[in-house]
Amino acid sequence: MFVELKRDDPRAVYRQIADEVHRAVAVGILKAGEALPAARQLAQELRLNPNTVQHAYRTLVQEGAVEMRRGVGAFVAAVPRRESRQKPGVLARNIAERALREAFRHGLLASDLRRALDEIAPQGG
Repeated sequence: MFVELKRDDPRAVYRQIADEVHRAVAVGILKAGEALPAARQLAQELRLNPNTVQHAYRTLVQEGAVEMRRGVGAFVAAVPRRESRQKPGVLARNIAERALREAFRHGLLASDLRRALDEIAPQGG
């Protein structure tokens, strides 16, 4: 499953879901045109009210990351609207902040994360 929720995260649950979809698209887990799970199915897997997932999907539609196809479901937008998406720097910072919080919980330092990223990142990237 591409969505990982943290109960102690200060963001609203629907925002966590939306951010996780953005992340999954950014790292290639979800590709343009790919179907998202039905809201009820994802809600059941995450043990949430379906309205919460529907709110996340509506938010993603407004942000241009997802398109709804009547009677079919939610799909990753084929061509995300650049002006409505988060800027890459903002998205990268949000991901880095979450990674840093998680690292601190496990007794790691920022330097440990940097070293790990340098080891796994493709050359020149």
